[in-house]
Amino acid sequence: MATVETNAALEADPIQELSDWLENNWNPDLTVAEWWERLGLSGWSAPMLPPDRYGRGLSRRDALRATRAIAAFGALAPPGGLGLGLAAPTIATHGTSEQVERYVRDIVTGQRAWCQLFSEPGAGSDLAGLNTRAVRDGDMWVVNGQKVWTSGGHMADLGMLLARTNPEAPKHQGITWFALDMHQPGVEVRPLRQMTGGANFNEVFFTDAVVSDEARIGDLNNGWTVANTTLHFERSGMGAGGDGPQGRGFSAAPGTVVGHLDRRVGDFVRRSRPAAEAPPVEPESRRPSPAASHIELARSFGKDRDPAIRQGLARLHTLRELSRMNTERHRAALASGSDIRGIANFSKLLMADIVRLARDLGLQIVGTRGTLHAYRDEDRDVVLKQAGGEAAAAATAQALGAQALPIFGGTDQIQRNIIGERALGLPKEPGDLSAVPFNQLPRNG
Repeated sequence: MATVETNAALEADPIQELSDWLENNWNPDLTVAEWWERLGLSGWSAPMLPPDRYGRGLSRRDALRATRAIAAFGALAPPGGLGLGLAAPTIATHGTSEQVERYVRDIVTGQRAWCQLFSEPGAGSDLAGLNTRAVRDGDMWVVNGQKVWTSGGHMADLGMLLARTNPEAPKHQGITWFALDMHQPGVEVRPLRQMTGGANFNEVFFTDAVVSDEARIGDLNNGWTVANTTLHFERSGMGAGGDGPQGRGFSAAPGTVVGHLDRRVGDFVRRSRPAAEAPPVEPESRRPSPAASHIELARSFGKDRDPAIRQGLARLHTLRELSRMNTERHRAALASGSDIRGIANFSKLLMADIVRLARDLGLQIVGTRGTLHAYRDEDRDVVLKQAGGEAAAAATAQALGAQALPIFGGTDQIQRNIIGERALGLPKEPGDLSAVPFNQLPRNG
């Protein structure tokens, strides 16, 4: 019993330590770059990373609590984006200490923004079928090919590039993971406008772009293993997240393109409290319902007593609680030295169901109001004046974007295949070509 009590006390320490650190370090008059340097070098930008790799070795649960503690304090959140979520943990896992210093430091301090150069027009669900080539030329690699659905490519300094480096090997065995400089001749980024009105996705063309062999993460031709680490963190992040109508907050973007690093950090938060007035972090036992945003939306539209809406709210609450419990179950397994095979894939499938339910429920609540959407920034003020205001606008925006998560990071069908083969041990589908050299594979058309 003493050991359990000691462990419980230790688990509470990180957040209290963070609260004390915020009181001593938050200053709204710093620049964004100065604040993120303090946050990143202290380990609080990416607390799940190992302590010797710019993190604090916290569990996902405690890392999420740390993020909430920073928000509750009124300080600017860590630099977001794919650098912190995907590139940093991948490089921390597979990179050398020199690569961690070169790349991860700039990620946790917000100095560089990243994008993910994985999917291609003919290699989305079957990512291992990618055709982008990297040909060695001394200590450099020359890259030619095309990527698509590249989130944030127009704002990225670096890209997580998967390229084929050995076309004579089976398709999973001839791929290498590189950190590619996006600011070079031979890299062209073209935006793709999506149904939400935004253009966060891009297609990227490489024409004799170059990348140093020192920027290769992991072993040559072993990029599939490294990519699976990236995809694991992507799917785990999706599975642990949520997607309901939220108000638009203030945020700063990392990297050199957007130009936020030299601005005053206090301008990116809703309000900056004196340290002494920082509210305590809510204990887990007093967390609001994970369906709280939809519950409030239903109340504002007078539909919180509608039996069908109430049933949907209960189901949304239940599924999000199950998602949280899955995260807790995985954390407990890791703490005991074991793991849960396929948990990231299970979690992503569950989150895809949650996103679709949130979409349908949100539109049920707002009714015909859900047909109004600001596809251009100049139309936003007009839409916000309609019934439901920002909450209703967020519900519509979420509904339009809900189709994405069941596709990116591996479609629902791919997740089921992975679970069947790797978690349940079922045989592969007939006609498996995984052992055939890539340049001998049959081509469509």
